[in-house]
Amino acid sequence: MEVLQGFLLILFILLVIAELRWSHAKGQGSYSLGDSAANVTIAVVGALIRPLSVAWTFAVLALVQPYQLMDVQGSWRVYALTFVVVDLAYYGYHRLSHQLPLFWTLHHTHHSSHWFNFTTAIRLNWIARFVSPVYFLPLVLLGLDPLWIAASLALGLIYQLFLHTQSIPRLGWFEGKLLNTPSAHRVHHGRNPEYIDKNFGGVLILWDRLFGTYQPEQEPVRYGVVSEAMGNNPLRIQLAPLDQYLRGEFQSERETHRRRAQDIVRQLQ
Repeated sequence: MEVLQGFLLILFILLVIAELRWSHAKGQGSYSLGDSAANVTIAVVGALIRPLSVAWTFAVLALVQPYQLMDVQGSWRVYALTFVVVDLAYYGYHRLSHQLPLFWTLHHTHHSSHWFNFTTAIRLNWIARFVSPVYFLPLVLLGLDPLWIAASLALGLIYQLFLHTQSIPRLGWFEGKLLNTPSAHRVHHGRNPEYIDKNFGGVLILWDRLFGTYQPEQEPVRYGVVSEAMGNNPLRIQLAPLDQYLRGEFQSERETHRRRAQDIVRQLQ
């Protein structure tokens, strides 16, 4: 595991360097020093609490294992099925994270940057690490192995790391067919009205096709959130949305956009 983590860290650094060179050559301006520094700080704290969050994940999943409805024996087919089922469950969790205000207070962290690059991928909420495992408990009750559920989630997050870039263009006929792509994920991070609450898939974009949430990348993406930008203070990025929610001042992105549109109409009348 430590070897894999070391490899991923080196690969991540190389990807950031390559994207910086590409961004400079294209005049894209894909990076902001303050924003990227905040992302890295968030990731460092996340790495420090990872042993605790991983232990919590396995403890929660193992808690219900004795109550499984069936005992699914391990084989490569079962492992493949587990990955697909977990990816479908992730789609549901991801969609709820955008549409339920309480969940959105946690996921807002990942979307609050108005920049989109590889460091955006590591801009994750610390509290969500301890909330998300509870959502996947029904998969254990169905008989799936907690270890393979956790492994499938980890593989999905690793895959999504490579989606956070502007350097890879649309992939032609491949777009929207089976796998998630950088183009589809750019749409997911957009605050354009037609891009809000679209492309929730983790590894498979197929779920968005099936459930009517797929949106191809068409007009240029305006990254970030419709709601208040949180600046570059890691603590504010992490905790301000939850604080606003507890004070009754926080809504989903779609609701925020709807209310702002209504305000504009009123002003024009």
